[in-house]
Amino acid sequence: MFSRSLLVAFLSFALAAQAIPKNNNNNEQCSSIKTVVHTVTVTARGSSATASNNNNNDKGSKTTTSAQATATSESSSGSGDNNAQTSTTLDPSVIATGFENNGQDVPEAGQVASLTSSNNFINFCLTVPNLPITNGKQITTGSCNPAPIGAIPSTSNMPSSKFSFPPNFGTIKANQTFTITMNIQNLVTGNFVNAEENYFAAPQQLNAQGQILGHSHVVVEQLTSLTDATPSDPTKFAFFKGLNAAAVNGQLTAVVTNGLAPGVYKLSSINTAANHQPAIVPVAQHGSLDDSVYFTVTEDGQAAVADGASGAKKVSSAAVPAATSKSSSKSSSNNKGKRSLRNRQF
Repeated sequence: MFSRSLLVAFLSFALAAQAIPKNNNNNEQCSSIKTVVHTVTVTARGSSATASNNNNNDKGSKTTTSAQATATSESSSGSGDNNAQTSTTLDPSVIATGFENNGQDVPEAGQVASLTSSNNFINFCLTVPNLPITNGKQITTGSCNPAPIGAIPSTSNMPSSKFSFPPNFGTIKANQTFTITMNIQNLVTGNFVNAEENYFAAPQQLNAQGQILGHSHVVVEQLTSLTDATPSDPTKFAFFKGLNAAAVNGQLTAVVTNGLAPGVYKLSSINTAANHQPAIVPVAQHGSLDDSVYFTVTEDGQAAVADGASGAKKVSSAAVPAATSKSSSKSSSNNKGKRSLRNRQF
């Protein structure tokens, strides 16, 4: 039989052998520890938005931070205001594929082919390198504006206006202050931006009811007679005013201080979006969005007639030339010192 000491030694060796772990088990335990540490580290740094993954050897797994997930979601859906509106790339969800059609598949007599684009004309201004970017400025020598047209209202929300004073073919007294009044509908007036910094610098916008956010203007141009058929010069006018205030009971007003010199005039409205661009509507065939009326101004405020009967004053091209020194002087005086203000309101 074995001696007592030999038996004790044998048992000690056996117990020691059982305590030594196998190599494979040891590797698995280390891998498990590393996986846990790695997962915690990634979560702490990136606020991981992925599901837990205990297999550290999965080469196909990829962690995505919450910020990355948000950016991806917004980019694919096109609904991310912050990221999409600061990105310099075009989101595929807003590409207008109809812009690739030049319109000549069913041509009409005299119809010209449209320009085409597969990227919404985002770099159109590169085609006119001789023109500077409008960039929010009123550039009188010409420019190229990269801002899109923007939101367009429904036909039921197209704006329109109508003057109530002066009345069409009415007569007012010369050199006396009077107030232009105009009725307006379907334009959310009182919305105007800085015309010196943001001119045409943003797309047209609508309110929650689908109406254009904008404002209006009135302009008075002098004519030679009520039958004058010569196109007017848009760079010349007797009075201009941006109607920046919101309409009151559907009516806009403009005070013409010191009135106008004797003559024949056309009064027109210019209804625009907030960034001063002309109001844009959804269909080509529509009534005028603006109004124009014709009126006369006389020394005594009495209506003039063409034949001079009943003692009334005759108004003709000879009697009221387009640019008499008196009329020009009065128009200049009426707008003296207001050039910069006029530009801001344009």
